[in-house]
Amino acid sequence: MLQFLDLPSITGGTVLQAPAAGPAAVQQLLLDSRRVGQPGGALFFALRGPQHDGHRYLPELYERGVRLFVVDNSTAVPGGLAAYPEAGVLVVDNALTALQAVAAHHRRQFRLPVLGITGSNGKTIVKEWLAQLLAPDELICKSPRSYNSQVGVPLSVWELNPTHTLGIFEAGISEPGEMERLARVIQPTAGIFTMLGSAHDAGFFSQEEKLFEKLQLFTGPGFGRLFYCRDQQPVHAAVQRLGLSAFTWSRQGLPADVQVALLPPAPGSPGRVPARISWAAGEFFLSLPFADEPSVENALHCVSSLLFWGVEPAEIQRRLDRLQPVAMRLEMKQALNDCYILDDTYNNDLAGLRLALDALARQPRRGRRTLILSDVLESGLGGEELYARVAGLLPTHGVERLIGIGPGLSQHRGAFAGLAAAEFFPDTEAFLTAFRPDAFRHETILVKGARRYGFERIVAAFQQKIHGTVLEVNLDALVHNLTFYRRRLRPGVRLMVMVKAFAYGSGSYEVANLLQFHRADYLAVAYPDEGVDLRQHGISLPVMVMNPAPDAFQKLRQYHLEPEIYSFELLDAYLRAARQPDGPPLPAIHLKLDTGMRRLGFAEEDLPELCRRLRENAAHLRVASALTHLAGADEEAHNSFSREQLAAFARMTPVLEQALGYPVLKHALNSAGIVRFPEAQHDMVRLGIGLYGVEATGQEQDALRPVSSLRTTISQVKTLPAGHTVGYSRRGQAASHDRRIATLAIGYADGYDRRFSNGVGEVLVRGQRAPVVGNVCMDMCMVDVTHVAGAQAGDEALVFGPELPLSELAARIGTIPYELLTSVSERVKRVFVAE
Repeated sequence: MLQFLDLPSITGGTVLQAPAAGPAAVQQLLLDSRRVGQPGGALFFALRGPQHDGHRYLPELYERGVRLFVVDNSTAVPGGLAAYPEAGVLVVDNALTALQAVAAHHRRQFRLPVLGITGSNGKTIVKEWLAQLLAPDELICKSPRSYNSQVGVPLSVWELNPTHTLGIFEAGISEPGEMERLARVIQPTAGIFTMLGSAHDAGFFSQEEKLFEKLQLFTGPGFGRLFYCRDQQPVHAAVQRLGLSAFTWSRQGLPADVQVALLPPAPGSPGRVPARISWAAGEFFLSLPFADEPSVENALHCVSSLLFWGVEPAEIQRRLDRLQPVAMRLEMKQALNDCYILDDTYNNDLAGLRLALDALARQPRRGRRTLILSDVLESGLGGEELYARVAGLLPTHGVERLIGIGPGLSQHRGAFAGLAAAEFFPDTEAFLTAFRPDAFRHETILVKGARRYGFERIVAAFQQKIHGTVLEVNLDALVHNLTFYRRRLRPGVRLMVMVKAFAYGSGSYEVANLLQFHRADYLAVAYPDEGVDLRQHGISLPVMVMNPAPDAFQKLRQYHLEPEIYSFELLDAYLRAARQPDGPPLPAIHLKLDTGMRRLGFAEEDLPELCRRLRENAAHLRVASALTHLAGADEEAHNSFSREQLAAFARMTPVLEQALGYPVLKHALNSAGIVRFPEAQHDMVRLGIGLYGVEATGQEQDALRPVSSLRTTISQVKTLPAGHTVGYSRRGQAASHDRRIATLAIGYADGYDRRFSNGVGEVLVRGQRAPVVGNVCMDMCMVDVTHVAGAQAGDEALVFGPELPLSELAARIGTIPYELLTSVSERVKRVFVAE
């Protein structure tokens, strides 16, 4: 096992201080102070980036028991070495390079075949499907989720252990030079190039440069064969120029090792694609279990690889028939009795379990944490060692209750004797038979099971809302947008994020929890009740309330919510409450200054009186910030007015600070202002609609990712004869031909605006646009699917999302994306997805 004192020869670093306990084994590579788990044997790499510095968290990590650290020579150790008397500290030129060197050293200890996968799309799906297809023959170590980055790859390779017989790791890059570093970590002996697309084009001079950078994964010593589609001519030409040995397949009849001809679907077999496969050993037929083009492409990468590995065609078909779609995301859902479900059946190895337990530990909701776990099937470890490791993970992630399902967990129940509550069932059916909803209250429940156990039935048993319409909120997209705006801020500028109006319809607690995890500085809500709800769900960040009322001041005190004060009447009422002797002091306030919005706030002529009252009541009142709101920051036509507002704000705030005798936080910029007026960031900015994927100025929309997708289902499809009408008031006008009309489970009570009636609105069914027919009803609406082949009851319809942007739909009915987002009814089930 790697020892801490081995690290200088591996990384080129220098030991500043040896561990007090003597030789220390490195058991875990740790990058995030929020994900410590078991501190013993954890080696923390203090990574630095534009908006973060891992060195800041050394004192916290030391306090929590971590004793091994890798630091940059460019950054001082907080508090000096004397603050860490028991720690081992290694100083290196670059902590990221050191992390990769440690993982590369670990990889060199194993002489097993390793498959590297790269390309623009499909990497994770191909990796997961290959792992399923090869599982009967191999014990596989693979990247958890889509861990394919400069830090994800080293963490994935670190999971290799002597029981594995095959490694499958994916690698993604966004700029030149990155793949060469990842290749040194993975050291693949074979590889798959999935496809060349437009993803990450912005980081490269040309697609050709990007292609050659990606192919660097396969140019190291010991590399054998590269699998790819011969029909991608640029890829083929580049592979030939690099002299790589290849095994290819083609659907276009080009010279290749495997020829593929897709055949018409057989009657009665929807969702399957027959294929004729020809290669050196002969010809045979397969039925691919997925009909969409990306899945067909991904499946053919897998088929060609299995042929090369020597799997017989009949066995390939048997394994394809068992192939499952890959749900690559953890889903978070409200459940019965104020419970909350984290649904993660993505994979079932120890690395995946650790990631899921990290997500569980991050939930600040009150109540106990429960794990419903199936037998762990993909670890390569013996049962006693495996479940001892699982048991060791639970207390460090706050798990108080375990429900174990499967013979392996039942047999090794003794490993969990130290847990406060543990139950075991031989199979899922036995658990569901014994299931009583009243036995689960106010709990956060992680459901983590191998696919064969059918844990989707357990999740369904807990579901609070069964509405066929779902608002899916992509938390990874939200983090992407948060990072986009953060990178625009000067060092030290704080970030207040708006979670008012149910987080723009997305779900306040879930969004707030994510923002808390990513260390936002402030949250803002419209009304005190919204802030109370956040506090009751465990959110501890400072919260500004934009519209407080005097009758809510005691709630502000009780839940430590900071009001925005915008009038003398409100200020006087707050002062009266602050002077009352009983109870703790009232929270600090935020002063709203009106510089031109003419909505709320103190005008410039109010300053003398405002300053007088603040001076006279300094003993009772603390001011946290002064803010203003730009009326036209999103439109260039109002630039001069916005600058007048900023100038007025710059005049007013020094007067306030002089009266107070201390500085306050100053903030004026909203999402649009962050983009258009970077010189006016002051001490803090307020991020609103931009976080949710709408760039209000229109200048940087392509840089953001849509956060929300509203989906519904088809309730019924019927043929409407020529001349017949549809819906209320017969507004769905008759046509001269027969039509197929689908009724959708969404109406204006769900937030689908009635203005979308009569062809104004469209939805996507099976990837094709279907116009609304007739009036939108309260609980349903109708669309024309005459041209959509195979549309049937139960099919999904996309109301808005990445393929049907909010901005387009808002323009159709003369409104703004804010209205569509915030109109989605709370009766619509929210599902939060994240990697």
